[in-house]
Amino acid sequence: MVATLTRIFGIEHLNLAEDVVQEALSRALQTWPYRGVPGNPSAWIMRASRNLALDVIRRQKTFRAKEAEIARLIEHDGSASKGVIFSENEIADDRLRMMFVCCHPVIPPEAHVALALKTLCGFSITEISRAFLTTDAAIAKRLTRAKQKIQEARVPFEIPAGKELTRRIDSVLQSLYLLFNEGYKASGGDQLIREELCKEAIRLTESLAQHPAGNQPQTHALLALMLLNSARLPARQDDQGNLLRLEEQDRARWDQAMIERGISHLRESASGDSLSEYHLQAGIAACHATAKDYQATDWSRILSLYDRLTEFEDSPVIALNRAVAVGNVRGPKAGLDAVRAIRGREKLESYYLFYAVTGELEMRLNNRGAAAQEFRKAFELAETKSERAFLLKRLQACADGGA
Repeated sequence: MVATLTRIFGIEHLNLAEDVVQEALSRALQTWPYRGVPGNPSAWIMRASRNLALDVIRRQKTFRAKEAEIARLIEHDGSASKGVIFSENEIADDRLRMMFVCCHPVIPPEAHVALALKTLCGFSITEISRAFLTTDAAIAKRLTRAKQKIQEARVPFEIPAGKELTRRIDSVLQSLYLLFNEGYKASGGDQLIREELCKEAIRLTESLAQHPAGNQPQTHALLALMLLNSARLPARQDDQGNLLRLEEQDRARWDQAMIERGISHLRESASGDSLSEYHLQAGIAACHATAKDYQATDWSRILSLYDRLTEFEDSPVIALNRAVAVGNVRGPKAGLDAVRAIRGREKLESYYLFYAVTGELEMRLNNRGAAAQEFRKAFELAETKSERAFLLKRLQACADGGA
């Protein structure tokens, strides 16, 4: 909705588009419980947002410049059947345009992904700050500066071509990657998994892959990664919503059709001579998805892929994931040594998985006191109910002497 309103009213009204959609959603929450949910809820919210925007635009001098386009919008709306305002193709194109607007070179690179997650995906500032392991204030400042740059430069609402496309697509893919990750493991709230975010990330990435501008190897690699990980979602929690470790999951519940789609896109990503971090991560996901059981997992192959991945991005989080693979290949002591050797380890001090991984490795060495200490730290930092329940179980295992 924000993307479509921005196309109609102009990029200079991006803030207005966000505000009116938020207000329309608020009005829906206030009126629908009493009047009933309309037959087409999204069309109701879109129409309410449009009318709110029109009320503001009509008071501005810029109205004359947009008058013809606004008239077209109203005519389109009036002739639509069943309350549908825009076609799926229009909406898909608007989303892609907005992705590339958010990643325009006039915007500071560190703000590209934050702006896309906020504007296109509806992330809160807190969700974005957690994804970047930074503060709410830092993200708020990035967003304000990015929007100022968009207005000052009059960034066109279009999908670029040629070299301009190449410069921006990396940030677009990173935005989609972070959107998927927030769905796969939510940074806060009662739910560990936000499946709707995973589906939205897959839908947007598929749209990008189907467009000539985005039909590139790294796009297919990212799509493969999403599909292969999404295939495991049904088995990541038990019936009570409690987190299940990979070795505890019922692999019969994994979506084999989705795994096949993921493998197909991974093959397609092999065209050309480019190699991205998404290729390597998708390869890791494929090792997990195709193993018949946990014991059959090719951890040596996974460690090799992580070694290559650190050449692309030697981030503390990737180094932590690599330490897990080291622990499975070379033993828990080697895994702990890999954790201690992480560069920039201080950035993980507020990351609960840092302590959870350390606790698991200590547990495998039968250092139960040290493991319990790490699990307590992880529990204090965990944001979701499912994660906290899981960590309590691990703490209990330390006390009981279980595995």
